[in-house]
Amino acid sequence: MTGVLTPISYSVDPWDPGYGVARGDELDGRESSARLDLDVELPASSWRPLTPGDGPLPGSVLFLDGVRRIDARVWVHGDGPEPLPGVIASLAAGLVRCDGAAQLVKVEVDRGLYAESGGDVETRHARYRFHRTLGGLDKLTLGVQARLAALEVELANTWRRESNVEDDLLVVDGPLRGRTHLARTVGYVKTHQKSYLQASQAEVVASLGPGQRSPVFKMGTSWERLSWYLRLPGATRAPWSAIVRLECAADLPAQDAIALADVTAQVLPSLASAPHKDPRAPQNLVPIGGLERQLRHRLGDAALLYRSLRGALAA
Repeated sequence: MTGVLTPISYSVDPWDPGYGVARGDELDGRESSARLDLDVELPASSWRPLTPGDGPLPGSVLFLDGVRRIDARVWVHGDGPEPLPGVIASLAAGLVRCDGAAQLVKVEVDRGLYAESGGDVETRHARYRFHRTLGGLDKLTLGVQARLAALEVELANTWRRESNVEDDLLVVDGPLRGRTHLARTVGYVKTHQKSYLQASQAEVVASLGPGQRSPVFKMGTSWERLSWYLRLPGATRAPWSAIVRLECAADLPAQDAIALADVTAQVLPSLASAPHKDPRAPQNLVPIGGLERQLRHRLGDAALLYRSLRGALAA
């Protein structure tokens, strides 16, 4: 007796292939090493999709993002027997405020040389400040990333001091690590490369409707945070389509984190991007996509800067 074959169907992942996929091995069944407390908002056995109520909304929503570009890889020749590796990079961080309309309110561009020894590099078109960074190429790249994170924090703190707004919401594009001390702040994670939840809770996330979120839970890897999942509008048949994960500081009281989760579920879905405008729709929110384009423009012409660097270093 032969079995009945299930017809095969296909769905195309909505993201541009150049960006990979929004969900990697999120539900591949592998055990996660993350420490979980799934009972923060609801008992794990009672998890269900949650729809936010009509609570108070922030006076403005701020989006913080940064981009980096390696302008050149260099060798620093000094007193030692061997030259030391270095990285020359351009960074840009920016802040967008949304309170009815999106407005770019602050941008900082930072250029630097990251190496164990050296000094500032002056070229015809830019100045690269020296940042002493120990280690090989991997550590140099981490040094660039750490400088970008510090630049973003400086930008957010400066804006908040100048604006004196006390009811804003700051959305950081990417994980919140290193920025958990920022008040009223959430990290916004667009891609899912690891499986954190157990199977029954992952099923709840997969069943979320647009604008619904999962219960808040605590997660610990190399650092701890409170987290939740949210589905944006524009889902397809691709696994976990339109799902994003948000996170806030682990030391935030549970009720404050739950209120923060409800606020994100109220304000972020309306900012989802459209496929014909953004290759990472809907997860790449409209303000974030616009900010990224502005920041890449502010980095300057890569070829021009590279030629200037070669000329300056050769001299």
